[in-house]
Amino acid sequence: MTRIPAHYDVAQVCLNGHMINDTYQSRPEFSKRFCPLCGAKTITACPACEEPIQGAVQSQFSMRGSRYLNRPPTLQTMTSRASVPIYCHNCGKRFPWTAERIAAAQALAEELDELSAAEKLLLQSSIDDLVSDTPKTTVAVARFKKLMSKTGRQAAEGFKSVLIDVVTEVVKKQLWP
Repeated sequence: MTRIPAHYDVAQVCLNGHMINDTYQSRPEFSKRFCPLCGAKTITACPACEEPIQGAVQSQFSMRGSRYLNRPPTLQTMTSRASVPIYCHNCGKRFPWTAERIAAAQALAEELDELSAAEKLLLQSSIDDLVSDTPKTTVAVARFKKLMSKTGRQAAEGFKSVLIDVVTEVVKKQLWP
């Protein structure tokens, strides 16, 4: 068995962050111009730098044939599914769905009557740190938990539904075990 170097296919994602086709180049028949879940336009490249969005990882293996079984050599392809990225791997900018979810969470923070104006601003500024894995993430998680204890379960569930797809795995485990 000979392994051929792996490569990324291109992903097609709607502007709201639904994965449409993570094998856009190799399986274009699964592509759509608009999302069947929300109707949003789909993209295959970063709007900021135009680099293709990384999709599924394609690995190919050349299998030796067998003269005893009368089998010629074959080329096998393995595909590992892609998840929707939060930031562009090339320029580091947020994808539109990430920016929209952050904006929605910040708008939700503004609606919380249980928090003072200063606490709302603190919560809004912490949301950015929940979506990236930085040294400030731990502080943002602690701050978020503290402020959510003042607002109740309904607000916490609202934030979960808005942010679950864009927060880091570490944050998911700490906020919603």
